[in-house]
Amino acid sequence: MSLENNLKNKFRENLNEKVKLSNYSWFNLGGNAEYFYKANNKDDLVEFLTETKKKKLKTIIIGAGSNTLFRDNGVKGAVIKLGQSFSYLKLIEKDIIEVGAATLDRKTANFARDNNLGGLEFLSCIPGSIGGAIIMNSGCYDSDISKVLISIKAIDKNRLTEIEIKKKDIEFSYRGTNLSSDLIITSVKLKGSISTKEKIEKKQTDLIERKKLSQPNQIKTCGSTFKNINKDKKAWMLIKEAGCDKLSEGGAMISQKHCNFFVNNGNAKSSDIENLIKKVKKKVYEKTGVNLELEIKIIGE
Repeated sequence: MSLENNLKNKFRENLNEKVKLSNYSWFNLGGNAEYFYKANNKDDLVEFLTETKKKKLKTIIIGAGSNTLFRDNGVKGAVIKLGQSFSYLKLIEKDIIEVGAATLDRKTANFARDNNLGGLEFLSCIPGSIGGAIIMNSGCYDSDISKVLISIKAIDKNRLTEIEIKKKDIEFSYRGTNLSSDLIITSVKLKGSISTKEKIEKKQTDLIERKKLSQPNQIKTCGSTFKNINKDKKAWMLIKEAGCDKLSEGGAMISQKHCNFFVNNGNAKSSDIENLIKKVKKKVYEKTGVNLELEIKIIGE
């Protein structure tokens, strides 16, 4: 039996071929996934990983797609997305919550607020899911996920078992960690600080309003394209200094509200976004000597 028929027969309910990845990226761009698998639960996920490992089929896990550009030619192998059972919130102690990896960041912030837990308000301003937030060490306004993390649970694609990793065993950096790409995060534990719903709600509102004033919304973008260098040297400052803030490429342009946000104006291709990224990187380096590092992920052929 061919690889294709074997997978289709075994996982027919949750496995599809030639799925448009543009539906899974905030850029609304990208070609097809050779295979697209939605895991209902941990057992299904391990079973699928076991089969793809036997067949030596490449697997890629995706989250909410809020920081991902899929290339025009799509992705070979199997793209995996966690299903609804990975989206949950539990208060397990008065100041600790357990969060499924597919849970949206803003839902996590709202759950914490409703349970009088402060310290997670910043998640209201971060698009995407908690699993992705851990991998990226997502943050804003002087807060990031590492400051509230206790531990994660993840399935190791090689060992095919779920393991727990404590915060102390993870090395965090600005918008990154040392976690292996072979790990698929399934859940996390986060610690808040006891407060009042009113105080938390006010802080959430203030942060959201601050974000609305400085960042574009309701457009096809994946947020910050490049990482900031440090607190005093932001990527947008370097882009503006290099005279790149009005550049465009095909259907891709730079937001006039925040020049570190690259936008699909409605008729872009992924290659337009990628070429605009290359153009900006080159100009910034020539002008400032700084080699900008991507914050978004580019995936595909």
